Amino acid sequence: MSETSKFLLADSQIPTAWVNVLPSLPEPLAPPLNPQTHAPLGPEDLAAIFPMELIEQEFSPQRLIDIPGEVMDIYRLWRATPLFRARRLEKALDTPAHIYYKYEGTSPAGSHKPNTAVAQAYYNKRAGIRRLATETGAGQWGSALSLACRMFGLECTVYMVRISYDQKPYRRMMMHAWGAEVFPSPSDQTNSGRAVLAESPDSPGSLGIAISEAVEDAATHPDTNYALGSVLNHVMLHQTVIGQEAKLQMAMAGEDPEVVIGCFGGGSNFGGLALPYVLDRLAGKGPRILAVEPSACPSLTKGTFAYDYGDTAKLTPLIKMYTLGHDFVPPGIHAGGLRYHGASPLLSHLLGLGHIEAKAYPQTPVFEAALQFARTEGILPAPESSHAIRAAVDEALAAREEGRSKVILFCLSGHGHFDLGAYENYLSGKLLDYEYPGRDISLALASN
Repeated sequence: MSETSKFLLADSQIPTAWVNVLPSLPEPLAPPLNPQTHAPLGPEDLAAIFPMELIEQEFSPQRLIDIPGEVMDIYRLWRATPLFRARRLEKALDTPAHIYYKYEGTSPAGSHKPNTAVAQAYYNKRAGIRRLATETGAGQWGSALSLACRMFGLECTVYMVRISYDQKPYRRMMMHAWGAEVFPSPSDQTNSGRAVLAESPDSPGSLGIAISEAVEDAATHPDTNYALGSVLNHVMLHQTVIGQEAKLQMAMAGEDPEVVIGCFGGGSNFGGLALPYVLDRLAGKGPRILAVEPSACPSLTKGTFAYDYGDTAKLTPLIKMYTLGHDFVPPGIHAGGLRYHGASPLLSHLLGLGHIEAKAYPQTPVFEAALQFARTEGILPAPESSHAIRAAVDEALAAREEGRSKVILFCLSGHGHFDLGAYENYLSGKLLDYEYPGRDISLALASN
């Protein structure tokens, strides 16, 4: 039996096109709606904050979209990312399961986020934009866009959710190192931020609030566009390099996954790994596909599939998604990148059709699995990614109980080198579980 644990691709094997699932859907997505008129959105409605090439990708009927050469040149700095078999973790679990993970933490920003940040910066540069404004939760997306803007000579403004701004100063410093300006959100830089501060001066912030600030910034400055790191179709599209590479690497390992797992906030890393496998499911084959979210922000498992705003100030289009309500402000859990009230419309649609599954965990068992992974495989995972580890461990333990082998693939979407405070809290017993009360979810949804 081969003891190979690392599967690598040559530069020539990096995908040269993004995979678009939209044309293969058995039922089309519900259209986004204009926030003022509630009429279906047209490209002209998005032109104030996005370049036309990204707007076209948002609705594209093409099954494959070529990756521009300038984007490929930057991808090659870290792509293709490695696929590992977690043999030491398998041994520790005493499981017959085979556990594989696709590791996106080898990018300069330490996560999967540059896969779309680089593409978005490229298209905005081509459109003559000078500056990009964005939000960030844990800081992975803000870091990635700061890097991408630096690569293409763009300025970058980041509105960072207040709780993460305070918890993760070194992620903020990384953005500064790449030349970005970073404001804690809610901030006094925008009308929407000032409105939140007037009502709640000690607000921990949320991605919904930070999105409002970034969209307002972009809409009120003609040389500035908005960039989003998750949720939208073009973001899911750019991330499909992950799953395409993983399929090649699993073929190298001589196995097909029975279950594919990713952590879920808005859907970017999960979609990146899952969507190439979704195409298999739509063709009548393929693995189970499991999205894993925190029980403190359970949009997929407790949310409602409905039209909602993507932000708190109702500046964004209405999109049909699993949502906890645009006013939802989750607690300051340490998986800051998973604190979004909604979900990708595409992935919400696939969940509604039964092609993917969803599960939620509290944070202490997630950190338990994260430390077990770090102590066997050697990589300290991001708290967000650790939700996928928890689910993979549970799948492997179930295989042990069933007495059968199972092939498990998950996305390790980033490292946890900037999350040491969270690990310190867990190790000292200060990290508490929090399950968002159903009554609070109902109140947030009532305002839709």
